[in-house]
Amino acid sequence: MDRPTASRTEPWPSLPLEAWRDTYATLHLWTQIVGKIRLMQSPWINHAWHVTLYVTARGLTTTTIPYGTRAFQINFDFIAHRLTIQSSDGGMASFSLRAQSVAAFYARLMAELDALQLHVELHPLPCEVADPQPFDQDETHCAYDPEFAARFWQILVQADRVFKQFRARFMGKCSPVHFFWGAPDLAVTRFSGRPAPRHPGGIPNLPFWPGGGPIPYAAFYSYAYPEPAGFADARIEPAAAFYSTDLGAWDRASLERDGDSIGPA
Repeated sequence: MDRPTASRTEPWPSLPLEAWRDTYATLHLWTQIVGKIRLMQSPWINHAWHVTLYVTARGLTTTTIPYGTRAFQINFDFIAHRLTIQSSDGGMASFSLRAQSVAAFYARLMAELDALQLHVELHPLPCEVADPQPFDQDETHCAYDPEFAARFWQILVQADRVFKQFRARFMGKCSPVHFFWGAPDLAVTRFSGRPAPRHPGGIPNLPFWPGGGPIPYAAFYSYAYPEPAGFADARIEPAAAFYSTDLGAWDRASLERDGDSIGPA
């Protein structure tokens, strides 16, 4: 029996970007590979909601992906640090999440899918990253620190909990709480329903982001698209929140900024 440990039960563990930047970059690309598999096999859902991953009690999952008359899913397990593929006809494959290049991860995952008679073709170029290298050629990104991967997932668990409470209070159209692997971020989106000739409605977004680019720390943030007049000058809570001109968003900073607590109780 696996028993809870302190590192797994600390609700909002520290996640300083500099301490896990290399692991973050590698893990980001691994989630893109898995996400692109779901993208290629799933029917289109508006707003690209068919491509996302979801938080689980052990990591992240694609949920079921259709494949002919069968279905399969791919799971990241950040407790056992394994990637698992399960198919509806009883097939299963698994391999260790460890320090390995993106190219090695990609080759192993595609080989395991082929062995399960799940033949998937995808465009092997990453999205939304600077200087992208094809997955099958990327020997640069190869770091994996299990401790920081687990911390990242633990924060996703808490953010998922908070976002679901937030989502439940809204009766209008709203997205699921889901992990977009492009940026990457965990997000939930409310739709105002107001007509907007230039864009498909006012859309407030509330993601959690591990950090990167102009924001060198993990943070919750909020933006609206299209941005309404006066958005940047609004008064919001908590007092530590601020409007970031780099992001065009309100930023609620992490544990690593000003010693503040990142998360709600």
